[in-house]
Amino acid sequence: MPTETMTITASAGHELSGSLELPTGLVRGAALFAHCFTCTKQSKAAIEVTRALAREGIATLRFDFTGLGGSGGEFGRAGFASDVEDLVASAQALCGRFGDGLLLIGHSLGGAAVLAAAKMMERGKVAAIATIGAPSDVPHVLHNIKGDLKAIEAEGQGDVTIGGRPFKLSKAFLDKTSKTDLLDDVEKLRVPMMFCHSPTDEIVGVDHASNLFQAAKHPKSFISLAGADHLLTKAPDAVFVAGVIRSWASRYLPMKDDWPMPEEGVIVCTGHGKFGTEVHTASHRFVADEPRSYGGDDTGPTPYDLLNAALGTCTAMTMKMYADRKELPLDGVSIHVTHERKHDEDCDHVEAMKEGMQIQALNRAITIMGDDLSEADRAKLIEIADKCPVHKTLEGHLHIHTEDVSSG
Repeated sequence: MPTETMTITASAGHELSGSLELPTGLVRGAALFAHCFTCTKQSKAAIEVTRALAREGIATLRFDFTGLGGSGGEFGRAGFASDVEDLVASAQALCGRFGDGLLLIGHSLGGAAVLAAAKMMERGKVAAIATIGAPSDVPHVLHNIKGDLKAIEAEGQGDVTIGGRPFKLSKAFLDKTSKTDLLDDVEKLRVPMMFCHSPTDEIVGVDHASNLFQAAKHPKSFISLAGADHLLTKAPDAVFVAGVIRSWASRYLPMKDDWPMPEEGVIVCTGHGKFGTEVHTASHRFVADEPRSYGGDDTGPTPYDLLNAALGTCTAMTMKMYADRKELPLDGVSIHVTHERKHDEDCDHVEAMKEGMQIQALNRAITIMGDDLSEADRAKLIEIADKCPVHKTLEGHLHIHTEDVSSG
């Protein structure tokens, strides 16, 4: 998926650095991801979740909180209240571009932040909320700070380490972080919520998820991340969480009514990225693209892949239909179709070659499965392969008619 650099202006005036993961095709909605305490938008969970949602047509923004990663401002003076303000500002930017009804996702303290931010946002701005390893009480995060917090309270600021990294914290940071009643916020929210948590989380115990779940109103869900650590450092755990959130979110960010679904044929719509294109039939949708080596994002089959697939699938269906009708003991077929751009050696097309036409070919290698098939049966099935409708269309006198139907 294409990734767009996005800059958000925080309420304090400094800039927040964001990465917006865009669907290759059309956009069904937008989501906002809040990273874990002292992490950045480049954490495994942030990348996996935002890209998984983009594959589902959900444009998803991950950004660095104040003073972290590429964002401006001072982390040591920000505190939890500042994280919440950053989320509200980012949500407003997303709503301005993609409309209301955002999905909010937060990891660890970021999960607590999205719950608090949702309460501050106008009704209708939030469609659903998902958290990963979120604490039910914000002051819990202070236990992970190594340093003399009492000295900071007395002197106004001081040096600490968080996750082995040095930071300078202010008394304001501690005050802002400790004065939040998160469970009261959750109880007042009226949006679908899902809480993902590992029962073996050694940083934020699973009892926090129980507290959040109890406070939340239905519809609500709990997903156990058995075996995962708090930061989702193992790639399979991050991928699993991404897949769960992606599937769950599709219920609350449904397809838009104005997406074209033709009664016949296909409709093709350009999307994001250099070549990303969405294909819609009467009941299906998928994305076509080009490989990265051609400048694409490799998010779907290429146009020639689709051409090869049209011949291959039609061939397989035709052979299967014939075998069923004749009650042949066919176990299945496997068809490998390749496209050859230069086929000048084909002696059957001498006249075309004289006229300077480029001869192209589709090469079809068929494997017929069925130990009880006779040689005559196999020969007939190969003969039938050449009678598939797409084969006849491609080798017939095909005309393509184009017209401009733009309004105005």
